[in-house]
Amino acid sequence: MELVARQLVRAVRGGRSQEAFSRRLGYKSNPVADWEAGRRFPVAAEFLRACRLGQIDVDGAFERFRPEEAPALGDGDDDGVAAWLDALRGTTPITEVAERLEASRYAVSRWLKGSTRPRLPDFLRMIDLLTDRLSDLVAELVPIQAVPALADVHRERHASRTLAFEEPWTEAILRVLETRAYRQLPAHLPGWLSDRLEIPRDVEDRCLEGLALAGVIAQDDAGRWTPVGALTVDTRADPDGTLRLKHHWASLGVRRATEPHAGDMVSYNVVGVSRADLERIREAHIRYFHEVRQIVAASEPVEVAAVVNIQLMTWGEG
Repeated sequence: MELVARQLVRAVRGGRSQEAFSRRLGYKSNPVADWEAGRRFPVAAEFLRACRLGQIDVDGAFERFRPEEAPALGDGDDDGVAAWLDALRGTTPITEVAERLEASRYAVSRWLKGSTRPRLPDFLRMIDLLTDRLSDLVAELVPIQAVPALADVHRERHASRTLAFEEPWTEAILRVLETRAYRQLPAHLPGWLSDRLEIPRDVEDRCLEGLALAGVIAQDDAGRWTPVGALTVDTRADPDGTLRLKHHWASLGVRRATEPHAGDMVSYNVVGVSRADLERIREAHIRYFHEVRQIVAASEPVEVAAVVNIQLMTWGEG
């Protein structure tokens, strides 16, 4: 992340000399040269101040990146950086964040409280960990080509985000590729995936081609496809596409409800409740979703692919 930080500072500097930009920031020395060389780094708030002095729309960039948490940034000072990171963390335990960052939980706690200031590389690591979309924020601040360390990742992630909307079955294809049954095949068998997912063979071919082009899968020596990247579905980027994705999987649920397979579970409750209890149900709905994700994240080995459809619909809320 130090390389990303160096390239990002260089991109923010633009056509100014290091000395001129240091003067613009109010320094008599030339810290910008040290920042770009990686000898030292600015703290996050100082970097954001440099962005503003470089005529970069920091507020707009953060609003486009994470509109829900953007107001917490405030003026982008030390307190604003701490508040924004804490809002970004949400309910994720500090100990979990620290473990995944390979950092001290005391250091992370101090960053989130604003009692110490994260250096730019640490700030970027936190964003990458909490959102998995660091390149998106960088692309909002500067042209992504000006940060070569992230350019390829950004291109592939953009391709993977659009791929799920264009070919919804890519999500299921990717999950089946992770299963033990596929990994034990002596070689890739065309049609093996489509047979198990009960989809046309041409859909399998299009999904595999798209996943490969997006850098999400690659072939091993035996010709089997292996996941090497993430298929990201950015619901904020394409609300209409997200509705189409939900329709795709809900439609599959309808079909499987009328033509159930062994092991399928479909349950429902039509209820009448108070508005307060409806909110409790909504909260339980969200907790269930997050618990499912936690179970999936820790599950080894992968032996089966599954779809978990969760719906809550109401009448008379006007």
